[in-house]
Amino acid sequence: MSGIHIPVLAGELIELLDPQPGDVAVDCTIGGGGHARLVADRIGSTGTLIGIDRDPLAEERFAELAAEVSCATRFIRADFAQGLAQLRDERLLADMIYMDLGMSSMQVDTWERGFSYAYDAPLDMRMDPDQPLSAYELVNEWDERQLARLLREYGEERYASKIAHGIVRSRAQAPIGTTHELVEVIKSAIPIPAQFGGGHPAKRTFQAIRIAVNEELDQLDEALPIAWDVLAVGGRLAAISFHSLEDRRVKRYLADRARGCVCPPDLPICACGRTPEAELLSRRAVAPTAGEIAHNPRARSAHLRGARKLGDAQ
Repeated sequence: MSGIHIPVLAGELIELLDPQPGDVAVDCTIGGGGHARLVADRIGSTGTLIGIDRDPLAEERFAELAAEVSCATRFIRADFAQGLAQLRDERLLADMIYMDLGMSSMQVDTWERGFSYAYDAPLDMRMDPDQPLSAYELVNEWDERQLARLLREYGEERYASKIAHGIVRSRAQAPIGTTHELVEVIKSAIPIPAQFGGGHPAKRTFQAIRIAVNEELDQLDEALPIAWDVLAVGGRLAAISFHSLEDRRVKRYLADRARGCVCPPDLPICACGRTPEAELLSRRAVAPTAGEIAHNPRARSAHLRGARKLGDAQ
């Protein structure tokens, strides 16, 4: 495959999913295809790998991968909630489903798409370049209250109100058209001490805008129960997240599936009859090793969680 993609928590994901020859695997976020190749090698010629992604570059990567592996392959160009819904409608049952959330390294490194504050590029941040809303429209058209709320909720940005006010004031003079123009607005809006330490001062704002442009959290909330429906009994669902907003959603969903009786603790006999639907595959989130972080700094904030679907008899 062209390019170099370093998949995050690759060994840990494979250990958790335990791909076997003949398995049906669904990669919800193909991206650069690093995880997909590892899974494809293990499910072998009798297995099936289904890739989902809304990014046309991911479709190109998947086509290259499909030509090199022995398993059957299929690609669905859609966001992963839509792709999983299509598989559910087809009544497909998967042995494993996994998600590598957020933006891919391929998207970050394609500087002209405007995902990164490290490069000067047009404000865009769309994972699907055909969708109507881009970062440019969001930054230049949303009102100050909307922007402040977005930065607080999706970026967990302590200076959300100041940055939102700075954006509105700047765009009144001229539209904010590039990533570096936005970075300068952010820097000028926050206290000088906040510009040093704690990472890049634009990190949280860029995260919030990207999440909103691509509706990432809404899509995750929609996709998790659909994925559970598509999963066969005994199948494994896993997700790698890169910030607390994603991780909390995955953790809560899997914990709810793994929960049994919900009766009050003082009730002597269970009256609800609820039994666990899932077995958690790790007691807590799996984090990257120090060695992986040294080799691939983008892995620093990654967390992996997973669960196995139990049958009715459990």
